[in-house]
Amino acid sequence: MKIGMILDSTFPPDPRVENEALTLIAAGHEVHLFCFSFLKDFKSREIIKGIQVYRYYCNQLTYKLSALAYTLPFYHRRLIKPIQKFVLETDINVIHIHDLQIARAVFNIESSKRIVLDLHENRPEIMKYYSHVNSFFGKLLIYPSRWKKLEYHYISRCYKLIVVTDSAKRYYVSEVHVEPEKIVVVPNTIRQKFYENVIFDAAITSKYNNTFNLLYLGDTGIRRGTKELVQAIHIVKDTIPNVKLIIVGKSREDEILRHEVDALKLNEYVELTGWQNFETFQSYLKVSKIGFSPLHRNIHHDTTFANKIFQYMSFGLPVVASDSTAQKEVIEEYNCGLIHKAGNVQEIADCIIKLYQDENLIQELGENGLKGIQEKYNWESTSRELINLYATLS
Repeated sequence: MKIGMILDSTFPPDPRVENEALTLIAAGHEVHLFCFSFLKDFKSREIIKGIQVYRYYCNQLTYKLSALAYTLPFYHRRLIKPIQKFVLETDINVIHIHDLQIARAVFNIESSKRIVLDLHENRPEIMKYYSHVNSFFGKLLIYPSRWKKLEYHYISRCYKLIVVTDSAKRYYVSEVHVEPEKIVVVPNTIRQKFYENVIFDAAITSKYNNTFNLLYLGDTGIRRGTKELVQAIHIVKDTIPNVKLIIVGKSREDEILRHEVDALKLNEYVELTGWQNFETFQSYLKVSKIGFSPLHRNIHHDTTFANKIFQYMSFGLPVVASDSTAQKEVIEEYNCGLIHKAGNVQEIADCIIKLYQDENLIQELGENGLKGIQEKYNWESTSRELINLYATLS
């Protein structure tokens, strides 16, 4: 089968898109990918790991208009012709849309192809927290409620819907009244190669020999609970004098975190590394005792996974996480960590101290997490639903 994937971003990198494409190619399908280039000097056609990539030049103005994709028609009107050309040239059998932003253009082309809508996230809900949406002009021009209305509309029109968690499936069944059989769950888990036969960075592994290391990986935005995590260190530092919180990642709100570290005089205990190459993650995981995912509660966080929890589990780290629904269910399923109420600094601190004082508990929870990865939460296992979906479409 020829599958045409539509992505409103550059490729590479996009781990989910790449994982799905490579899995489908391995299952005997042919994958063609329509994506953007923001550079005028680019390869319009390229084969990457067997993925047949078709690039379309998207200038910065057009891409900025994507924020207004469901307010004004310009963004989607601009994309209809190139997507139509891509579909005709490739003679694909199925169109696979990656996320909501570009969906309108795809549904408006002249085609009788079946469409699979792959929602990487709950965009109408999470965009409520974006700084540009909450700016003066954002409030005047961008309407999450309209995005939600059209999300529901395109869910009703697609042939199959892919979501990333069971809680997302329950949400759409309840909110949109989608038949459960129409929804396929394909979580963003990790490949086995992430934690097997790894070469570590000696500069990192030797740096943290004498500290009790706590790790946060990924986007450092405040809505992800990073500020409360820093505040918890202020509580535990007297009980754990050699504690070190390593925050690997970045966001536009990093200055808020730096100010919090300075205000609480925690420079000795908290290290903000900024973003690091993905290849260094395993080295930070190796030197750490506990991994953290203190997400704030909202519909988006409750229905998606932070990929970091699987990275922690794969290296035998107990996970200290908030009670956001999706991640709470995984941790309770395998008893691989401790849960705190979202936003509760004292509970985060209590979890840290409890684990610090019980090395056996650290080992037990860590082993349970690794078992969860080996048994279920690895890409080789969770991608089977994607393979089954396209087997039925064939």
